[in-house]
Amino acid sequence: MDFLISNAYADTGAAETNPYFFPIMLVVFGLFFYFMILRPQQKRAKSHRELMSSIAKGDEVLTNGGLIGRVAKVSESGYVSLELNDTTEVVIKRDFIAAVLPKGTMKSL
Repeated sequence: MDFLISNAYADTGAAETNPYFFPIMLVVFGLFFYFMILRPQQKRAKSHRELMSSIAKGDEVLTNGGLIGRVAKVSESGYVSLELNDTTEVVIKRDFIAAVLPKGTMKSL
């Protein structure tokens, strides 16, 4: 039965490794992390900041909670007053606005 099991021999020579392998791999993983995770997140954050600064009275917006309303008042303290219909008005923090909708969206609903 010895012909089914091969003999194991010890390796007499030490394997040569490149001393620059580990630093190069760290740089490659760092670049991968930057371009796949950090950069897209920074772009999204920048576009959301631009969206929040461009909100004006009369814009129709969608909130993170799913409310659709027309901006009635924008305060300097970071809050926005939304008209949901003719009689209902809510005040939300400006950060919770997800998107500015095209004009006439509320009429079509």
